[in-house]
Amino acid sequence: MNKEVLDVIKTRRSIRKYRPEQILEEELDAVLEAGTYAPTGMGKQSPVIVAVQREEDMKKLARMNADIMGSKGNPYYGAPTIVLVFADGKNGNHVQDASCVLENMMVAAHALGLGSCWINREKEMFGTEEGRALMEEWGLDQGLEGVGALALGYPEGDAPAPAPRKPDYIRIIR
Repeated sequence: MNKEVLDVIKTRRSIRKYRPEQILEEELDAVLEAGTYAPTGMGKQSPVIVAVQREEDMKKLARMNADIMGSKGNPYYGAPTIVLVFADGKNGNHVQDASCVLENMMVAAHALGLGSCWINREKEMFGTEEGRALMEEWGLDQGLEGVGALALGYPEGDAPAPAPRKPDYIRIIR
């Protein structure tokens, strides 16, 4: 196995503080492409990835997410890019498929020197009238369900140290 891949997986951390400058287009393209290579149940590729960099929409997303949380802060930590992942709610594997997409993109982002953090509450956000209207504006099928999102950008400062792995994490039954 490629040791570099394992090192990237082992050193990736959730980043909650970002520099303000926008990531390069080539970096965004590479992260998004990595998401398209995630495994999906029966190869259906039901997830849809939406990268948002338009300031007006990012502010709206932050407010919608914060409202659900009962918070006034920015749940996307001020990242310059928000990547949303939707999937067909009628597909029994939609959460698993979209989760694999999100993980692939987080690992790719780290390999490129970018920071990311998985953000929740997209299901609730896009289940609202306001969320559905935004999906329509973006040309998304109304049968899609929000699964998760990534805050994405250049990290501000060092990544946090990893938590120790719990002792009973793995069991091998032979």
